[in-house]
Amino acid sequence: MKLYDSKYAPNPRRLRVFMAEKGIECEKVELNIPKGENLTEEFLSINPRGLLPTLVLDDGTVLDESVAICRYFEELHPEPRLMGSDALSKAQIEARQRQMEFDGLFPAAEAFRNSYPGFAKRGLSGNQGEVEAIPELAARGKASVNRFFENLNNHLAENQYVCGDSFSIADITALCTIDFATTAARVAVPDGLDHLNRWHIEVSARPSAAA
Repeated sequence: MKLYDSKYAPNPRRLRVFMAEKGIECEKVELNIPKGENLTEEFLSINPRGLLPTLVLDDGTVLDESVAICRYFEELHPEPRLMGSDALSKAQIEARQRQMEFDGLFPAAEAFRNSYPGFAKRGLSGNQGEVEAIPELAARGKASVNRFFENLNNHLAENQYVCGDSFSIADITALCTIDFATTAARVAVPDGLDHLNRWHIEVSARPSAAA
């Protein structure tokens, strides 16, 4: 199988971290999103949506959407469990994972895409054609990210990880969200969020975080 990847984008990174936690390796093809390498005719012939990550299986089947690919690997390689072990834990982890996306990752992406000069005509990700960025949305995205930081800090005051006492895909999404927000979107974590900082140090120390 072959993974079309992009080193600095958050969605490809969270798949790499997930795979590293499970010890899964495969051939990788690096594409530069700001340079539009995901929008070339060659790549669009593989994935017309132009999105990364994209996984091509040995039989030619193409999978995109990072969490969907994670689910595929979770079913093939159940251990360590990163998406739950029973009906309740699967639902709880899925809910927390989605909250990390909606409350943190999407606003961080909104802040970045609408403020980065290279995306002035590419305000939406993937193969969407020319879409003007809206600078006002960057400010809204940054405000939402700050709320995300505060809410996650409060949650972590009573939980070791994002979903209770076990590391899961929800932690992976939160880690990639925070690192992307603080670097690409330039939203600093406010002072005094001790629980968030404790958690971030802990999960960043996992070998998979370097994937």
